[in-house]
Amino acid sequence: MQHLLVYISFFLFIYSSNIFSNYILIPMDLSQTDHLRAYGVMYNLLKNGGYGYWLLYYRGGSFLVEDKFASLVKMLCLDFGVSYEDISDKEENQIENIIENSNMAKLKIEKLPKIAVYTPKDKRPWDDAVTLALTYARIDYDKIYDDEILSDTLKHYDWLHLHHEDFTGQYSKFYAAFGHTKWYREQVKENEERAKKWGFKKVTDLKKAVAFKIREYVKNGGYLFAMCLAPVTLDIALASHNTDIAGSVYDGDPYDPDANEKLDYSVTFAFTNFKVNLNPYEASFGNIDYNQVNTIHRKPARDFQLFEFSAKYDPIPSILVQNHTRIIKGYYGLATSFNPDVIKSNIIILGRVGDSGEVYYLHGKLGKGRFTFLGGHDPEDYAHKVGDPPTRLEYHKNSPGYRLILNNILFPTVKTRKLKT
Repeated sequence: MQHLLVYISFFLFIYSSNIFSNYILIPMDLSQTDHLRAYGVMYNLLKNGGYGYWLLYYRGGSFLVEDKFASLVKMLCLDFGVSYEDISDKEENQIENIIENSNMAKLKIEKLPKIAVYTPKDKRPWDDAVTLALTYARIDYDKIYDDEILSDTLKHYDWLHLHHEDFTGQYSKFYAAFGHTKWYREQVKENEERAKKWGFKKVTDLKKAVAFKIREYVKNGGYLFAMCLAPVTLDIALASHNTDIAGSVYDGDPYDPDANEKLDYSVTFAFTNFKVNLNPYEASFGNIDYNQVNTIHRKPARDFQLFEFSAKYDPIPSILVQNHTRIIKGYYGLATSFNPDVIKSNIIILGRVGDSGEVYYLHGKLGKGRFTFLGGHDPEDYAHKVGDPPTRLEYHKNSPGYRLILNNILFPTVKTRKLKT
């Protein structure tokens, strides 16, 4: 009986509050109790047949929902622990006026994205900040790996995430530090068996094939988000398709000493004129990674600043930088930030460290699709080490770094073909 009374009281509250409001505003400024799950509310609104609006640069990139979905959104907000505000017609008109006369825009969120995360099936979620974000925000995703990509499964997804995967087939160049461990040897065995299954002599060849499948996916209209080591190794794998950059400890034969002269930058996503570190015992992959985190030349991970774009004329980069702060604290990864000297001229820089110019966050277009690269491993773990415990996002509900990840996850919900590029 007591539970029934609570249930009835809850719905009476929802009903009575709807009488006095026509819109629901989910604020994304400092007043929000849980920024991360706010994205989950909007995703689950779409999942239940609704739609909403993204108010770019208005109170940190807030969300607006019409009255016909008010009851659903309020239930989601209460369940997810997300703050919301009842908005009258008059207040909504005032917001519209502010948006019209400011660097702001109102975009309709209407498409439920099908999301894939590139990861081995047995991988623990804490190994990847994006799977942590998706799980915490209660956003659905599928795990896929080499078999699915080579089987052309990607065409069924709107959004693909890559994290610290090494697409060069060198196992993150961990041989010197971890080659003796059980988990490393098991990883090698599994990858070699997979390569053999697909008719490749070496894992390096398997991973290059996967890299080109991903490139084809984006070129045909897919959206790619990559973090940590993946942006670096993806472009290196593509550029080295005509040569061998892997030492014998990784693929059984020596690397090509002239490999750096044979790199093909025309097929890469974001980087050009870079050089690859051919020493198999050094964890650095080359000069794309600005911080050189795994070398004696390691530079500190410093705070970076998000740029502001024209919401009305450049809505896509504007979406990707929505936040309640412009400064994101720095954090390391297997690749931390990107060397500005090797970034292609057509790439949009979304965030960088001011005086050094090192880039943490960038966006680009390839064919009909788009990609975003974010440096570092985990925005709330300054120096994540192998075996460290998982980040618990319930302690980081308002993380501006994780908001960048979730901006990208929600980006495909806006039908980008309607947006100016």
